[in-house]
Amino acid sequence: MAEKIYTNAAPEPIGPYSQAIRVGNIVYLSGQIPIDPATGALVAGDIEAQTEQVCTNLGAVLEAAGLNFDDVVKTSCFLADMDDFAAFNEVYARYFISEPARAAVAVKTLPKNARVEIELVAVVSQ
Repeated sequence: MAEKIYTNAAPEPIGPYSQAIRVGNIVYLSGQIPIDPATGALVAGDIEAQTEQVCTNLGAVLEAAGLNFDDVVKTSCFLADMDDFAAFNEVYARYFISEPARAAVAVKTLPKNARVEIELVAVVSQ
């Protein structure tokens, strides 16, 4: 049975999807873009500022699921500009210390013209 996970500490979904879904011991987090949950607005700034907000949002959803970044086993990262890759990695590395499996791809555009989006999969330890 799938369980929806929701927290006010992360942005409201901007479409018909859940912030996260837990199935058994696997938690699937929907992609987060750099929206400030307090204002609902996209965070202005460079790739570092936007990646910080994305990771803050992901951390809030992980916490709502009783997890943290060490429980993440896979991320998918979407960048609007691969020239941001090195700066993105600097922020990303501070959160994903356990170095989960990852894909990072350039995309034409992201919702709200964000510069970065990250989705992930985490495992609940038994």
